[in-house]
Amino acid sequence: MTPDKRADYWKANLRYLVILLIVWFVVSYGFAILLVEPLNAIHLGGYPLGFWFAQQGSIYIFVALIFIYAALMNRLDREFDVGEE
Repeated sequence: MTPDKRADYWKANLRYLVILLIVWFVVSYGFAILLVEPLNAIHLGGYPLGFWFAQQGSIYIFVALIFIYAALMNRLDREFDVGEE
């Protein structure tokens, strides 16, 4: 891989990381702490939505982000021909 392609690969990887970390921050800090009162007006499965995000939703989102990151990196590996096959 040429240095330019290596830099492009790294730049794309960092872009994915930043986007996913922003989503994680918004969900775990924003929804579970900052917006908990307005979200508690909405109920999900009998529980206030703000409480749900604080207790379970943030963890579900975090696990989903792990799978999304893995899928994005697999696609990026194929695009730059650095796959594991």
